[in-house]
Amino acid sequence: MRHFGHVSPTVRKDLFHQEPAEFTGASPARVLAAALGATLYSPATRPALAADVRKQAGRGVVSMVLCLEDSISDADVVGAEENLVRQFADLDGDPDTDAAELPLLFIRVRTPEQIPDLARRLGRSVRLLAGFVLPKFDERTGVPFLEAVADAEAASGRDRLYAMPVLETPELLHLETRVEALAGISRTVNSHRERVLALRLGVTDFCSAYGLRRTPDMTAYDVQIVAGVIADVVNVLSRADGTGFTVTGPVWEYFRSQQRLFKPQLRRSPFLEEGVEELRTALIEHDLDGLLREIELDRANGLLGKTCIHPAHVTPVHALSVVSHEEFCDAQDILRPERGGGGVMRSAYTNKMNEVKPHRAWAERTMLRAEVFGVAKEQVGFVDLLTAGLQV
Repeated sequence: MRHFGHVSPTVRKDLFHQEPAEFTGASPARVLAAALGATLYSPATRPALAADVRKQAGRGVVSMVLCLEDSISDADVVGAEENLVRQFADLDGDPDTDAAELPLLFIRVRTPEQIPDLARRLGRSVRLLAGFVLPKFDERTGVPFLEAVADAEAASGRDRLYAMPVLETPELLHLETRVEALAGISRTVNSHRERVLALRLGVTDFCSAYGLRRTPDMTAYDVQIVAGVIADVVNVLSRADGTGFTVTGPVWEYFRSQQRLFKPQLRRSPFLEEGVEELRTALIEHDLDGLLREIELDRANGLLGKTCIHPAHVTPVHALSVVSHEEFCDAQDILRPERGGGGVMRSAYTNKMNEVKPHRAWAERTMLRAEVFGVAKEQVGFVDLLTAGLQV
């Protein structure tokens, strides 16, 4: 797998100063966590799920969650489990499907008991499974969930099955219980650090606790009660001192045009410069200008990757994850061995100050993102990357 791997080599060569690196399910966890990108969720009830997985892989999706939890009704769980087993067998038995080119596949369960049971029922096709998504995760529920993943790994003979806890409980949202909830989650995930690939945010559940729902004109960061939780999660669980985990961005719920209260948030000039103003119009018509703003705010607030519920959201997430040439030059300068003693320098683009010690952690994270998403050429911008990704 590689990001923008669905784009032709000729086009990639024109876009990238440094192309995205290839990775597999056996790559180091730090690489996989950074490479998750737009994680596309799909209900496990879909009758053509195997075909959907192949199709999305061909469109650049590198991680998917097949959901047995909130996306399906209680009455459909048994049938959805049976469908998952059939669909994994379909993927595993297809001679035209290269397992190495499939997305990282995760199953979102409801209970710990489902985890070893599903791993057993998948049989040989469990080799296609990257791990499990654990809902409503806190210290009380987290321990049995994580122990169940370990048991499934041992029973299936897999080298590693990963866990992605979803942080979405009311105790994490409520101010009077948040500190202890975060401390408990921290204790739990740190005791299983080698298994926890990334932490995901259940912002829809946060909003539900107060009867809220953001409109397509607003990001999660405009809902202050949600923004406060995101900030505290990053504060405790995503520090850059070696103790932190990758935390992914919240889901964007919209994919069809709604009546607007506010002006579109996409500037016209970048699209005019590239002669693709019709692309800007299409993004606005599908409410994706709000998504683009939220992706930028995700990264500014320490999040990487994003939960997605529609294929149209994938390419924007990946296009905005590519490291710009300017960012790359700054990170390179900061990390040069001769800069080990610290100091301040003018950036290569002569438009900012780079201070070696305070900016080092940012530079290290930027270089990891550059490894998995690539570095754009000097004159290549988001519009070029988005256009290339959408035209395949």
